[in-house]
Amino acid sequence: MDARSLEALCADAWPPLVEKPLGDWRLRACGGYTGRANSALAVGDPGIPVAQALHTVAGFAEEQQIRPCVQVIVGSDTEAAVAAAGWSVNLAHPKGAESSVLTSTRAVPGPATEVADTPPDGWLELVVGGEPTPAQRHVLTSGPRVGFASVHRDGRLVGAARGCVVRDYLHVSVVEVAPEYRRQGLGSTLLASLDKWADTGHRVLQVAVHNEPALALYATLGYTESHRYRYWIPRVAPTGK
Repeated sequence: MDARSLEALCADAWPPLVEKPLGDWRLRACGGYTGRANSALAVGDPGIPVAQALHTVAGFAEEQQIRPCVQVIVGSDTEAAVAAAGWSVNLAHPKGAESSVLTSTRAVPGPATEVADTPPDGWLELVVGGEPTPAQRHVLTSGPRVGFASVHRDGRLVGAARGCVVRDYLHVSVVEVAPEYRRQGLGSTLLASLDKWADTGHRVLQVAVHNEPALALYATLGYTESHRYRYWIPRVAPTGK
């Protein structure tokens, strides 16, 4: 599957609260929870010149009370046009300005754990680090077919991962293990569990390029890079007298 199709698939697996089309682009807002759900997916033809489309993105962001932002495939013609319009890479993005989209056709071996149709007790809290907001709950529980993998140790939930099946792909996200239980193979267990639950031949996930431990794990499990994307924001004009 090409980069454009993969981006559309990943977007379907991570639904925002508000989404509006702009040609092939998707304007998205979700109360500030995640860059993907609060940016315009700038892939394909917006139907109008890119500079005009970016103006529309900014207007939508103002309406939704979020920061104007576009998610763009690295090295694409759209990225060049966004740069020419005076936008810049959001180097201050909390999860990293650039992410790698990884795919695999290899099933993850190992024991499986429970995958539920609804989040078990404590699952959302482990993933978001506290009581989930309505926006967080919406993104994490919505999608075509969603599964919630969990691992328990010592009588409590210590590992969680989300899977969403879109067409014949398993989209993997929010693989989280409590700090004191890391480096014990629980991440692989969660991924193996989602594989068995989804029963598909293709997998895709998105990970920040600075997250070296995660990239190393996925490489050992057969994931390879399809492409990368970056977040771009309007350049702030310098101030001063």
